[in-house]
Order: sequence, then C-alpha cells, then structure tokens
Amino acid sequence: MIRKMLCGAGAAAGSLLLTTTAFAQDVAAADPVPNPGNNAWMMTSTLLVLLMILPGLALFYGGLTRSKNMLSTMTQIGATASLAMLVWVMWGYSLAFGDTSYEGTLGLFISGGSYFLSGTDASSVAPTFTDEVISKYVFISFQMTFAAITASLILGATAERLKFNAVMLFVPIWLTIVYFPIAHMVWAGGGLLFEDGALDFAGGTVVHINAGVSGLILAYLLGKRRGFPSEPMPPHSMTLTMVGTGLLWVGWFGFNAGSALEADGSAGLAMINTFVATAAGALAWMVIERLAGHKGSALGFCSGVIAGLVAVTPAAGNSGPFGAILLGIVASAVCYFFVAKVKVKFGYDDSLDAFGIHGVGGIVGAIGTAVVYQPFLGGPGDGSVSVFDQLGVQVFSVVVTIVWATVGTLIAAFIVKALVGLRVSEEIELSGLDIGEHGERAYND
Repeated sequence: MIRKMLCGAGAAAGSLLLTTTAFAQDVAAADPVPNPGNNAWMMTSTLLVLLMILPGLALFYGGLTRSKNMLSTMTQIGATASLAMLVWVMWGYSLAFGDTSYEGTLGLFISGGSYFLSGTDASSVAPTFTDEVISKYVFISFQMTFAAITASLILGATAERLKFNAVMLFVPIWLTIVYFPIAHMVWAGGGLLFEDGALDFAGGTVVHINAGVSGLILAYLLGKRRGFPSEPMPPHSMTLTMVGTGLLWVGWFGFNAGSALEADGSAGLAMINTFVATAAGALAWMVIERLAGHKGSALGFCSGVIAGLVAVTPAAGNSGPFGAILLGIVASAVCYFFVAKVKVKFGYDDSLDAFGIHGVGGIVGAIGTAVVYQPFLGGPGDGSVSVFDQLGVQVFSVVVTIVWATVGTLIAAFIVKALVGLRVSEEIELSGLDIGEHGERAYND
C-alpha cells in the first residue's frame, strides 16, 4: 500500500515537473528574462565607466593644466558628461540604437524611434551577443556613459582657452551629427561599418579616434594658448594626474570587459587584456624616455597607461594576452613620437594630448586589431578572414571615422563660433578660466 502511494506521488510529481518545465519553456520563449548575474555585472560596469569620467578624467586632465584652470577643466568635464546623459535619453539612444531600422542608405548611418525612451519600461530587454538578454535600461545606461566620456575626452585638446558656454552649445550638436551616427555605424545591426565586418570591441573608432580627431580640429580652430610653445606650461599637480590615471585604469575594466555585455569568458579575456596591454604601455613609454636621454617620469608612466588602454580598447575581446601586450608597446611608441616630435614639428596646441594619445592610440589599436585577432597570435579569430582582408576593413573604418569626425566637428564648431564664439577673452585667459569663467579658485593661496 505504501509502495503504491509512493509510486503515485512520484508519478504526480513527475507530471507536475513536466508541466512546470513546459510552462517555463513557453514563458522563456515568449518573454526572455535577463540573467541576474549579467545584469549585475553590466550595472557595475556602467558605474565603473562613470568613475572614469568623474573623478577619473576630471583629475587626470585637471592635474595636467596650470592651477588657474584646474576647476574650469573639471567643471567642463562634469557639465559635458551631464549634458550628454540628458541628450542621450532624449534622442541619442534612438539615433544610435533605436527600434526603427531605416531601409536603404539612411539605415547605414542612423536608426530611429524610441525618442525619450518611449516604449521602454522595467520589463524591456536588450539582446547580448549570445541568446541571453539584459535589462534594456541597463544597456541604455551603459551606452550613455560611453557618449558622456567621448564628448569629455575632446576637452583635453581645448583646455585653458575654450569658453564654457561654447562647450555647452558644442556638445549636443557634436553628439547629434558626429557621435550618434558613428556609434550606429560601428555597433548597431545594419550600420555601415558593422555590416562591413569592422572589429571594435569597446570603442577604438567610436570613442578614441572620434574624440581625438575632433579635439585636434577644435584645437586648430581655437589657436594656440598665449605663450605656447615658448613659455613653460608644466602640469600643476602630477599627484592628481596620477590619481586620475589610477581611476581611469580601474574604470576601464567596465569600459572594456563590460562591452562583452555578459559576465562570461569574453569579459574575462577583455579583463586580462586590459591589465597586460596597459602595463606594457606604461613601461614602454618610460623605457622610450630613457632611450631618448630623459629620466623615466611620472608623466611618462601616466601617458603610457592611457596609450595602452586606448590601443587595447578595440582589441579587448578580439585579442589574446600576448597580442594585447604587443599593442600596448607599439601604441606607446607611436603615441610618444606624436606627442614629443610631430606636435612640436607642426606646432599645433593639443593642450593635454587628446589627439596625440587618444586619436593616435585609437588608430594604432583599430588597425592593429586586425593582426592580434588572428589565431597565430593567440587571438579568438578562426582564420576564416585573412589578416590582409581584415586590415582592409579596419583601415576603411578608421578612414570613415576620421572623415566623419572632421567634417562634423567643423560644422558644429562654426555654428558655435557664429552664435557665441569659441575662445575666452585675452584677459580671462591670462587670469585663468577658474576665476574668469566660474568665479572660483581651485586653491587658496
């Protein structure tokens, strides 16, 4: 009797289990649910990218300026990031990753729909690179921080002379005609470079080449700082720059490993590459300083860290660790050459080397990704696309980004110049933008 009862109970349990399993499968097929672990990782990554901006980039750039422009530099970065976030949720996300895919040529450059995040709620999901999904609000927030930091990076080229109201007008125009289309082209299905097969794991083209080239164009339009290059303009606080460098390196793990969109092996690969490429870049810059007859410097260390981080960004999940190390070394050498030689030769005033490190390092990383992606260097590629074919794709993506950023920045800058002007007055530049633009001082004498 007991045996029959147990058998009956087992049959009922089995039937219930089969029914429940079938029901769960039906629900999953109809309404995918985000994996909590992936969601948690992406929320953490989003906060890490915010850490890169405030306080990371603000301290890094601020320490490199003269003390009279410290607060101005930090305020411009904070205000730029804040404005970019608002623009992103109003129309930026729609133009880059919106739900409407346009047919024909227009769809290669922008998407549409979803303005002011219409149709998105707490149950909405976004796909990853596998069959998983994450919460759509998390994906929107993650990409929002990318837009914010890219616009902020430009300010390294224009530091100590660009008007605050010019920044506030330039940012939404530039984001709309430059950043959002490039982000769509590279990262969105149907985008020009995405469909071409361009490899950009976390933003070599979208972020670094884009910001670096745009910064160079603005620097040329603004002209040189008073006294440049005859007067010494050393960083006023390498201590703060070093702190900012450390925060950038830590935050970059969210930037690179977070771009896997899941807490998986691809994120782990991006993580270790972000360690070793950065370490290689930092040491390589100091060795080059020594070979050039100088002492290995803290500024050299910080510059090498950023060069390594920038170069590995497009290759973070597209390279093995050995390839990442090579990228860090090569990028450090090329960026050093541009900062120490090319900038001097051509005399442009890229104040904090936004182009020299981000622009040039991004170009090295984007093109170099074609090589380190290959399996003979331990990359994740399967060999189906030859290194020469991939090089062609990568070079094309770099050229498109440079041309688009150049033309778009010129348009945005001329609009701003006509409306409010670009450069502060000579009096404000001499006294410092902290007092002249914001009525504050970073330090009390």
